[in-house]
Amino acid sequence: MATAGGGFVAGLESRVLLRLLSFCVLLADLCGGNSVERKIYIPLNRTAPCVRLLNATHQIGCHCVYSNSYGPEFAHCREIQWNYLGDGLAYEDFSFPIFLLEDENETNVIKQCYRDHNLSQNGSAPAFPLCAMQLFSHMHAVISTVTCMRRSSIQSTFSINPEIVCDPLSDYNVWSMLKPINTSGTLEPDEKVVVAATQLDSRSFFWNVAPGAESAVASFVTQLAAAEALHKAPDVTTLPHNVMFVFFQGETFDYIGSSRMVYDMEKGKFPVQLENIDSFVELRQVALRNSLELWMHTDPVSQKNESVWNKVEHLRTTLEKSGAGVPAVVLRRVNQSQPLPPSSLQRFLRARNISGVVLADHATSFHNRYYQSIYDTAENINVSYPEWQSPEEDLNFVTDTAKALADVATVLGRALYQLAGGTNYSDTILADPQTVTRLLYGFLVRANNSWFQSILRQDLRSYLGDGPLQHYIAVSSPTNATYVVQCALANLTGKVTDLTREQCQDPSKVPNENKDLYEYTWVQGPLNSNETDRLPRCVRSTARLARALSPAFELGQWGSTEYSTWTESRWKDIRARIFLIASKELEFITLTVGFGVLVFSLIITYCINAKADVLFIAPREPGAVSF
Repeated sequence: MATAGGGFVAGLESRVLLRLLSFCVLLADLCGGNSVERKIYIPLNRTAPCVRLLNATHQIGCHCVYSNSYGPEFAHCREIQWNYLGDGLAYEDFSFPIFLLEDENETNVIKQCYRDHNLSQNGSAPAFPLCAMQLFSHMHAVISTVTCMRRSSIQSTFSINPEIVCDPLSDYNVWSMLKPINTSGTLEPDEKVVVAATQLDSRSFFWNVAPGAESAVASFVTQLAAAEALHKAPDVTTLPHNVMFVFFQGETFDYIGSSRMVYDMEKGKFPVQLENIDSFVELRQVALRNSLELWMHTDPVSQKNESVWNKVEHLRTTLEKSGAGVPAVVLRRVNQSQPLPPSSLQRFLRARNISGVVLADHATSFHNRYYQSIYDTAENINVSYPEWQSPEEDLNFVTDTAKALADVATVLGRALYQLAGGTNYSDTILADPQTVTRLLYGFLVRANNSWFQSILRQDLRSYLGDGPLQHYIAVSSPTNATYVVQCALANLTGKVTDLTREQCQDPSKVPNENKDLYEYTWVQGPLNSNETDRLPRCVRSTARLARALSPAFELGQWGSTEYSTWTESRWKDIRARIFLIASKELEFITLTVGFGVLVFSLIITYCINAKADVLFIAPREPGAVSF
């Protein structure tokens, strides 16, 4: 009994010792392992990768929707090379990862690491260790949209946990009406609408780095200012025609937004039909005008029809008349045989002959040297601020660019008023440079500012960062920029009501309020007089979202040549880090020593195990000794 008791105590002590050793090993693994990794690697946290995008046809280069069936003589940009400085680099396929470093401090760390370890001395080979970089950006999708969508479809059909390899590029268009319409139905054929359109998105070589100052922001900011000015006209509710403001998403990738709206109009899924469109005015790049000139581009193909030509001529004349009262804007006509520049109007023309004009700051090739580039920033359109000003002062500082764009917005607002049948108050329509400068600052410099905070819903506060907003369409939608544009449009053109928060979120219970006519948004509102709390309010407007997903994916036509087929590859991990790499000799020595330690440990373990009965014999208790 005494011996058995002694064995029990020894076994208990062994288990306690074993658990203690296990805990120590685990603690060493948790603490020491990460410590070793941090000593070896320096992570680069602010990077932007080049990711894989796919389409059905692999056609890259000039964006133009003239085709063999519509204006074949202008297809593939045969007539004009619009972006003559472009080299098509963003549409090439690279077999190695490429990263953009956005933090200057991290760039300096890499440079210093290279200087310290990789530069040779006196022409000799550099000595080890050498500075190296590791880039992780494995893309799951390959070959084409057809291939990756088929693989994703098979996974979704037969797998419990499907691994999707690519997603269609998609977002939402933003649109509103000058006069509210019932969105639960469609307009009558005799109800005419003037469309004012522009694009929301841009892109660059790197994922989600798309400042788009000239290629997108300047034009949609101008349209927002024009919408605000037009809504202030006293007789807008009695105009013969309505006006629809549209901000298309995904136009950079074969006109995703406009092609989807045309498709929905044809299928009766949108309140406005193609036959309701009386005329179409589109803003493209307008911030880099030379000698005050604003060029009116028209389509030579549709104008072969005399009726369309007459309507287009009326459009041009109306714009020229509107510009006559704004000395800072000079309207110019391009050669009538010249094709349209890249524009959303082209998608509508492929479905129906519509009288339309595209306004741009260029007659032929772009003035924008950084079209769809990371350098298409505020500086590219000459937006700058005095260094001594605070961010709040910058927000309200009216720049020369803001004044110039406000002039263009005034011309657009007056032209839309006249095209809608207005005659009495055209000269009173005046865009506010203060609105333009706030929008430019928010979209191009600092999104997290007091004005943007006041016009957004509380749940969208985190969408505003300390830098500019990016305008890549992406696959998770709506994007930050889409939400902000919708809220800006609602606040500039809508009306503040006295509804409570509960009533604003469910206006169906309030008499005389109609959610089919209006959109209701509970926004944070401006700061109170003490600047401590906000004064939230309900804004009623006609600003809404409409899906901007290519019809090709709804139809399952992944190889379509009619609609956009762009997709974005999925990935699991995108990161970059630098470290020091040893010589081959040192690596071999380390491996040999490690192997030797392993063999030695095995021998020691074997010897201890063989003599365990001697080394770990349990001592007898004194009470167990017999005399």
